[in-house]
Amino acid sequence: MSSPQTVTIQPASRVRGRVRPPGDKSISHRYALLSALADGTSSIHGYSTGGDCRSTLECLRGLGVAIEEVGRTTEGLSLRIDGRGLGGLRAPAGVLDAGNSGSTMRMLAGVLAAHPFASTMAGDESLTRRPMKRVIEPLERMGARIASTDGRPPLTIKGLSEPTPIDFEPEVPSAQVKSAVVLAGLHGNGVTRVRESTPTRDHTERALAAFGVEVVTDAQGISVNGGQRLSAQSLSVPGDISSAAFWMVAAASLSGSEIVIDHVGLNPSRTGILDILRRMGADVSIERGGRGPGEPVGTITVRHGGLAATEIAPPEVPGVIDELPVLGALATHGGELHVTGAGELRVKESDRISALADGFRRMGGDIEEFSDGFHISGRERLKGGEVDARHDHRLAMAFAIAALGASGPTVIHDAGAAAVSYPEFFSVLESLRA
Repeated sequence: MSSPQTVTIQPASRVRGRVRPPGDKSISHRYALLSALADGTSSIHGYSTGGDCRSTLECLRGLGVAIEEVGRTTEGLSLRIDGRGLGGLRAPAGVLDAGNSGSTMRMLAGVLAAHPFASTMAGDESLTRRPMKRVIEPLERMGARIASTDGRPPLTIKGLSEPTPIDFEPEVPSAQVKSAVVLAGLHGNGVTRVRESTPTRDHTERALAAFGVEVVTDAQGISVNGGQRLSAQSLSVPGDISSAAFWMVAAASLSGSEIVIDHVGLNPSRTGILDILRRMGADVSIERGGRGPGEPVGTITVRHGGLAATEIAPPEVPGVIDELPVLGALATHGGELHVTGAGELRVKESDRISALADGFRRMGGDIEEFSDGFHISGRERLKGGEVDARHDHRLAMAFAIAALGASGPTVIHDAGAAAVSYPEFFSVLESLRA
């Protein structure tokens, strides 16, 4: 079910139920990219139904990868992907459209930098505004030539078959930049290393290992020796904890609420939100499940337990960067949240700091905006109102969760943006009203 462009959210007294979130976006992107580079045919189950991950598939098809959709359930897509082997992609006939997906553009740039042809990646209006210099710089150091519009898309990449290995430390730690450099380095001759002052999510390291690549990780970062072949795999994508976060916050927000979330990914680099929810007063329990190659999964149950004032400091931000808008929504229900060190929010699908502040103020909220964060006080109940998601899926969903605690209805314009990561979001939300 696709999300309508405008929705009206009525207040709720509580939410209860059991959900299974869509396949993890971050993992879906990586499994598709590595399947395309592997030797043989991979089977991927639970692949995200969101628009961003669809963009990755379409770009890979444009590079000669045969991808068959063999099934679709509430858990996601089942795919068969015929790998073309390391360095085996073919030059595209036209422009590769990354849609709204910065993940697609940044990580695929690393792959294209390691192929000896020219290709152009473009995107929608929102993606065209997003900075790409952080990924352009290391890939050019590896020998690729990349043309852009002042560091923004579209990107025209002239790659080479054997990139130069580098030892690289990005100014701002980024899992997507790390992944792009490692994927390019995989095609080189020698060791490529990415150093991190603050650890970022490790989905790429785990996915590479699942495809048979030896990856060395230590306290300083990650390194990979080029030339290793990838072996086709059969893998299941766990539920997206960033999508599950909206249901966790909904349950934590309203008295008498309880939501059980099944088959959700429990990657340690992504579970920082659970600690923060507990600090904010939520009752959170975890039942760890089985683990196949790559990623741990389990069941998370969240109950309302009161709300407390909380601070999220810069070292915590990389682990919860995608969840900050919905954690802000939790604070509007009677808590308080102070966030710093999150300047990256200004260069997401929207300027998430400015847009979040504007939306919550229109709903009657008390929010102070900083250059690198915000402070929200939920002492006064939201009134409701009209807000604009600004083509940003996480804002559309965060406003909806905040609206549950308002005294009146909230109209969300551009709510269809939720389909980028969670097409079924609004129908699931209505099913949880108790």
